[in-house]
Amino acid sequence: MQHFLNWQPSARLDTLKTRAALLAEIRAFFAARNVLEVDTPLLGQCGVTDPHLDNLTTELFGTTYYLQTSPEYAMKRLLAAGSGCIYQLGKVFRADEQSARHNPEFTMLEWYRVGFAMQDLIAEVGALLQKTVQAPPLQQVTYQQLFGKLLGVDPLASDAFESLQSALAEHSELRDWALAESELDILLDGAMAFVIEPQLDPKTPWAITHYPASQAALAQLDSNDERVALRFEVFYGGLELANGYQELTDAQQQAQRFHADNERRSALGKPPRTGDQRLLEALEYGMPNCSGIALGFDRLLMIALQKQHISEVLPFAIDRA
Repeated sequence: MQHFLNWQPSARLDTLKTRAALLAEIRAFFAARNVLEVDTPLLGQCGVTDPHLDNLTTELFGTTYYLQTSPEYAMKRLLAAGSGCIYQLGKVFRADEQSARHNPEFTMLEWYRVGFAMQDLIAEVGALLQKTVQAPPLQQVTYQQLFGKLLGVDPLASDAFESLQSALAEHSELRDWALAESELDILLDGAMAFVIEPQLDPKTPWAITHYPASQAALAQLDSNDERVALRFEVFYGGLELANGYQELTDAQQQAQRFHADNERRSALGKPPRTGDQRLLEALEYGMPNCSGIALGFDRLLMIALQKQHISEVLPFAIDRA
């Protein structure tokens, strides 16, 4: 009898024990802060409009359901219903290829803190990292400061596109791509991924704050400078670990962002997605002022165990599922 499939786990058993311990540590962290654990559906009748994300889908009784890329929409409906501070540890799905950093099915930690401003949430992220993986103190830098220091470019300036294109063209491996590109946000994303991220000290967790307003996603704009959003990302161990917002609570603005997302999807040749009307109704009813964040649990475990491939921390990666 010939055997062609590897039935064994992707991760070693000692890694799976550490995985279980980290799950328990996270739950203890939030229990101590009186944050309620919730469990929302994996299947929803709406997908995300985000032009950079795609849902996996399935058919059920003639209706298309979307495997959720994040529990965000459902959790915000709970917040509007009066849940108070909540967190969720569970599976999410994104239609991307398997890689060293990504598995199409992965575990996300997402939490929302009622009454927290962005800085309050950043402080709590730092505390979580120190408690669970003994990380050093979280360091902060603004998006604008980082681009100025590492590329000599002000991403908020009126000539940002020309300056960034010129700076990236000095990198031989990026030159052709940079000179052919016509959108500032795509250049900014490329600069972050290929030039800036590799220069961040992997031994230090970094919170990069105040992303450009064009990359606000579901964050509020900064009332002191509407060129930027109250959005931050956390990088640690050479990985993008988490993405957080001081959350948008205005239903009309949220509907406008759904529309803008779909315009961008069309420009990219992607099908439009219907904005989640239940989320809009929840926002119309009234969601409390809060800040929220999504953190990649599997990546956190990679950092804790110094693993180089996400499959090394999963019971069964997609190629063994």
